[in-house]
Amino acid sequence: MTHPTDNRLTSASRFLEDLEIGDSWLSQGRTITETDLVTFATWSGDMHPLHTNQEYAQRTQFGGRIFHGPGALAIAFGLEMRLGWKEDSAIAFLGIHDWKLVAPVRIGDTISVREEVMELRPSASKADRGVVTTRVEILNQRGEVCQEGSWVVLLYRSAAHTL
Repeated sequence: MTHPTDNRLTSASRFLEDLEIGDSWLSQGRTITETDLVTFATWSGDMHPLHTNQEYAQRTQFGGRIFHGPGALAIAFGLEMRLGWKEDSAIAFLGIHDWKLVAPVRIGDTISVREEVMELRPSASKADRGVVTTRVEILNQRGEVCQEGSWVVLLYRSAAHTL
Protein backbone atom coordinates (compact mmCIF):
# COMPACT_ATOMS: atom_id res chain seq x y z
CA MET A 1 0.00 0.00 0.00
CA THR A 2 1.70 3.19 -1.15
CA HIS A 3 0.46 6.50 0.15
CA PRO A 4 0.49 9.78 -1.75
CA THR A 5 3.75 11.65 -1.71
CA ASP A 6 2.23 15.02 -2.40
CA ASN A 7 1.38 17.91 -0.09
CA ARG A 8 -1.94 16.50 1.15
CA LEU A 9 -2.01 15.47 4.78
CA THR A 10 -2.91 11.89 5.50
CA SER A 11 -5.51 11.41 8.19
CA ALA A 12 -5.82 7.72 8.96
CA SER A 13 -3.57 6.12 11.52
CA ARG A 14 -1.49 3.24 10.24
CA PHE A 15 -0.69 0.37 12.55
CA LEU A 16 2.21 -2.04 12.10
CA GLU A 17 0.03 -4.54 10.23
CA ASP A 18 -1.16 -1.77 7.85
CA LEU A 19 2.35 -0.80 6.74
CA GLU A 20 4.50 -2.18 3.95
CA ILE A 21 8.15 -1.64 3.09
CA GLY A 22 8.26 1.29 0.67
CA ASP A 23 5.19 3.13 1.98
CA SER A 24 6.05 6.82 1.80
CA TRP A 25 4.71 10.26 2.61
CA LEU A 26 5.66 13.88 1.97
CA SER A 27 4.67 16.53 4.49
CA GLN A 28 3.45 20.02 3.85
CA GLY A 29 6.11 22.70 3.81
CA ARG A 30 6.95 25.21 6.51
CA THR A 31 9.00 28.35 5.97
CA ILE A 32 11.80 29.03 8.46
CA THR A 33 11.61 32.57 9.83
CA GLU A 34 13.83 34.96 11.75
CA THR A 35 11.51 34.36 14.70
CA ASP A 36 12.18 30.61 14.49
CA LEU A 37 15.93 31.24 14.66
CA VAL A 38 15.74 33.72 17.54
CA THR A 39 13.31 31.53 19.48
CA PHE A 40 15.45 28.42 19.08
CA ALA A 41 18.64 30.31 19.97
CA THR A 42 16.97 31.71 23.08
CA TRP A 43 15.42 28.55 24.50
CA SER A 44 18.34 26.28 23.57
CA GLY A 45 21.01 28.72 24.71
CA ASP A 46 22.87 28.25 21.40
CA MET A 47 23.85 31.81 20.56
CA HIS A 48 26.72 30.83 18.25
CA PRO A 49 27.50 33.76 15.93
CA LEU A 50 26.92 31.54 12.88
CA HIS A 51 23.25 31.84 13.77
CA THR A 52 23.09 35.24 15.47
CA ASN A 53 25.72 37.51 13.89
CA GLN A 54 25.37 38.34 10.19
CA GLU A 55 28.83 39.96 9.92
CA TYR A 56 30.50 36.89 11.40
CA ALA A 57 28.40 34.44 9.38
CA GLN A 58 29.15 36.22 6.08
CA ARG A 59 32.83 35.36 6.53
CA THR A 60 32.12 31.63 6.89
CA GLN A 61 31.73 28.98 4.21
CA PHE A 62 27.96 29.54 4.45
CA GLY A 63 28.10 33.20 3.43
CA GLY A 64 25.44 34.18 5.95
CA ARG A 65 23.48 33.04 8.96
CA ILE A 66 21.98 29.56 8.98
CA PHE A 67 19.25 27.98 11.09
CA HIS A 68 20.29 25.61 13.87
CA GLY A 69 20.48 21.96 12.73
CA PRO A 70 18.63 20.72 15.83
CA GLY A 71 16.00 23.42 15.27
CA ALA A 72 15.28 22.10 11.78
CA LEU A 73 15.08 18.59 13.24
CA ALA A 74 12.57 19.75 15.86
CA ILE A 75 10.38 21.37 13.20
CA ALA A 76 10.68 18.20 11.11
CA PHE A 77 9.24 16.20 14.02
CA GLY A 78 6.17 18.44 13.95
CA LEU A 79 5.80 18.24 10.17
CA GLU A 80 6.08 14.46 10.30
CA MET A 81 3.51 14.13 13.08
CA ARG A 82 1.06 16.27 11.08
CA LEU A 83 1.06 13.55 8.44
CA GLY A 84 -1.24 11.73 10.86
CA TRP A 85 -0.24 8.15 10.12
CA LYS A 86 1.04 7.58 13.70
CA GLU A 87 -1.71 9.56 15.43
CA ASP A 88 -3.30 6.59 17.24
CA SER A 89 -0.67 3.93 16.68
CA ALA A 90 2.58 5.31 18.15
CA ILE A 91 3.59 4.12 21.60
CA ALA A 92 7.09 5.59 21.86
CA PHE A 93 9.82 7.19 19.81
CA LEU A 94 12.83 4.88 20.19
CA GLY A 95 15.61 6.73 18.45
CA ILE A 96 17.41 8.29 15.55
CA HIS A 97 20.11 6.45 13.61
CA ASP A 98 22.81 7.74 11.26
CA TRP A 99 21.50 11.33 11.27
CA LYS A 100 23.45 13.60 8.94
CA LEU A 101 23.31 17.33 8.33
CA VAL A 102 23.94 17.48 4.58
CA ALA A 103 23.17 21.11 3.69
CA PRO A 104 22.28 24.22 5.68
CA VAL A 105 18.75 25.40 6.31
CA ARG A 106 18.51 29.17 5.91
CA ILE A 107 16.01 31.78 7.02
CA GLY A 108 13.42 31.88 4.25
CA ASP A 109 13.84 28.22 3.28
CA THR A 110 10.65 26.15 3.20
CA ILE A 111 11.31 22.69 4.55
CA SER A 112 9.26 19.51 4.25
CA VAL A 113 9.75 15.92 5.37
CA ARG A 114 9.87 12.90 3.10
CA GLU A 115 9.48 9.59 4.94
CA GLU A 116 9.66 5.99 3.73
CA VAL A 117 9.12 2.73 5.61
CA MET A 118 12.36 0.74 5.55
CA GLU A 119 11.86 -2.01 8.15
CA LEU A 120 8.97 -3.59 10.07
CA ARG A 121 9.59 -5.89 13.01
CA PRO A 122 6.98 -7.40 15.34
CA SER A 123 8.02 -7.36 18.98
CA ALA A 124 9.47 -10.63 20.23
CA SER A 125 8.22 -10.00 23.77
CA LYS A 126 4.85 -8.24 23.37
CA ALA A 127 2.35 -9.44 20.78
CA ASP A 128 0.45 -6.15 20.63
CA ARG A 129 3.31 -4.06 19.23
CA GLY A 130 6.22 -3.81 16.87
CA VAL A 131 8.93 -1.51 15.57
CA VAL A 132 8.93 0.52 12.37
CA THR A 133 12.09 2.12 10.99
CA THR A 134 11.61 4.92 8.49
CA ARG A 135 14.08 6.79 6.30
CA VAL A 136 13.51 10.50 6.90
CA GLU A 137 14.77 13.40 4.81
CA ILE A 138 14.36 17.10 5.49
CA LEU A 139 14.07 18.80 2.10
CA ASN A 140 14.26 22.47 1.18
CA GLN A 141 12.03 24.19 -1.37
CA ARG A 142 14.34 23.07 -4.20
CA GLY A 143 14.00 19.41 -3.18
CA GLU A 144 17.57 19.31 -1.87
CA VAL A 145 18.22 17.07 1.13
CA CYS A 146 19.30 19.17 4.12
CA GLN A 147 19.24 16.42 6.77
CA GLU A 148 18.68 12.68 6.61
CA GLY A 149 18.68 9.52 8.66
CA SER A 150 16.40 6.89 10.19
CA TRP A 151 13.75 7.21 12.88
CA VAL A 152 12.65 4.22 14.94
CA VAL A 153 9.18 4.10 16.50
CA LEU A 154 7.31 1.55 18.62
CA LEU A 155 3.77 1.08 17.24
CA TYR A 156 0.71 -0.91 18.11
CA ARG A 157 0.29 -3.80 15.67
CA SER A 158 -3.43 -3.14 15.11
CA ALA A 159 -6.25 -0.83 16.20
CA ALA A 160 -7.57 -3.60 18.46
CA HIS A 161 -4.54 -3.10 20.72
CA THR A 162 -4.81 0.65 21.34
CA LEU A 163 -5.80 2.23 24.65
